[in-house]
Amino acid sequence: MSLTLVIGNKNYSSWSLRPWLYLKHHGLAFEEVRIPLYREDSKPKILAHSPTGKVPVLIDGDVAVWDSLAILEYLAERFPETSGWPQAPADRALARSLAAEMHSGFLALRTHCGMNCRRPPAVKAVPEAVHRDVARIGHIWRDCRERFAGDGPWLFGRFSIADAMYAPVALRFATYRLEAGKSAAEYVSTVLGHPATQEWMEAGRAENEVIPAFED
Repeated sequence: MSLTLVIGNKNYSSWSLRPWLYLKHHGLAFEEVRIPLYREDSKPKILAHSPTGKVPVLIDGDVAVWDSLAILEYLAERFPETSGWPQAPADRALARSLAAEMHSGFLALRTHCGMNCRRPPAVKAVPEAVHRDVARIGHIWRDCRERFAGDGPWLFGRFSIADAMYAPVALRFATYRLEAGKSAAEYVSTVLGHPATQEWMEAGRAENEVIPAFED
């Protein structure tokens, strides 16, 4: 049964990037359906696939999964060879905690530093709450890299769901030149250097839709 991933604009939709990157990283075949957001017909088109009217949505036969983290969990179970979470129980608990923190937190960063692949990298004046988010994320990345550097370049050595969740944040760090130390900079380079990330960003830059609310 073939997979279909319904996504929004690649230039802006950070939530869409997460499962897309996981699928690409693991070489899983899927059909991509892109629905530009914030148009009069956007919600009706998305509602044809998802009861929430939001992207992303994964379609697997008769199964529909919405919400990025739920999709990632589903893919990890559907394709266990992808090893979505670390094997050790303590490491797995940490990875799940960090993915959940990303899923529900860092509102200031997401509000004031939206993902925008076309935006020329430049510093932006942001409120103190954003700097607190940046510091916390920098601490997460530094702690993970210190623990698992010997196992590979990702947060837990091997690419995991945690990396898929934090990938759009790495793009934001590059776009807005956010600084959180050497470990953070190295991790951002790892994410941006991934061929799938580069493919996504190139496609995002090539899109011609402009959503004024996300341009700054």
